[in-house]
Amino acid sequence: MNRPNVVSVEEWQAALDDLLVKEKAQTRALEALAAERRRLPMVRLSTDHRFVAPDGAEVGLLDVFDGLHQLVVYHHMLEPGQDWLCEGCTSFTDNIADQVHLNHRDTRLVLMSRASRKEIDAVQARLGYTVPWYSADPSFYEEIRLSGGFRMSVFLRDGDEVFHTYYTSARGVDRLRLDFNLLDLTPFGRQEEWEDSPEGRPQTPTMQWLRIRDEYES
Repeated sequence: MNRPNVVSVEEWQAALDDLLVKEKAQTRALEALAAERRRLPMVRLSTDHRFVAPDGAEVGLLDVFDGLHQLVVYHHMLEPGQDWLCEGCTSFTDNIADQVHLNHRDTRLVLMSRASRKEIDAVQARLGYTVPWYSADPSFYEEIRLSGGFRMSVFLRDGDEVFHTYYTSARGVDRLRLDFNLLDLTPFGRQEEWEDSPEGRPQTPTMQWLRIRDEYES
């Protein structure tokens, strides 16, 4: 194993203190971005789109908010007739915790796909997901200009009006995952080839280690 250098407590603390200065600067930069994000303009959406809720009922866009004003949607890569599961999307969903704290800030998180209710229910039953997952009318995806892939979208409800305020994809969604963020704190990191790690640290091709949760070898 090519492990980090072993030094005295004083040397370790000095090196850590130097890193913490850079981390604090990054934290302030992220806070500045969040402030700018809160000031983004937004786009009004049609509320005529239809969805199939987890209980099988057909509902409108306003209903997806479940009475709250802010809605965060993870667009899961599950398409009609798809005979495979996305390891990235399923492992992202594995990281979603109970929403009690989020809900108490007037915000709801749901999954959404263009797959049918039956197809979604099969995945939820297999993997034990409890996060609300809606089957979306294709017209909704067309309006928010999402033609494929995964994405995190944010919406705001004001009375009977709904607005699209923000979205991110790829590494923007990546940074929201607890597992990846915890791995980033460790000496080995995510152990993927794109990372700048010291020679000899374990690394494998990007994302190829990920499996559906019930497909990992013991």
